Amino acid sequence: MSEAVQEIMERIQQLPEEDRLLLDEQLARQAEAEWKREAAAARRLAQKKGIDQAAIDLAVEQIRYAP
Repeated sequence: MSEAVQEIMERIQQLPEEDRLLLDEQLARQAEAEWKREAAAARRLAQKKGIDQAAIDLAVEQIRYAP
């Protein structure tokens, strides 16, 4: 872990619990927003390539349950 990250982690640990909870909530919102942006981009790319949800489901099933 870099020195900068270590310093940030130490500062977070020093925060009052209420502030740490608020930070956790904000980070979760940011992660969800990023996931939604990436999912939308992936759906657009799949649509351009003619890949629909049924094809995705089939591919996942084949990989997940392959002998």
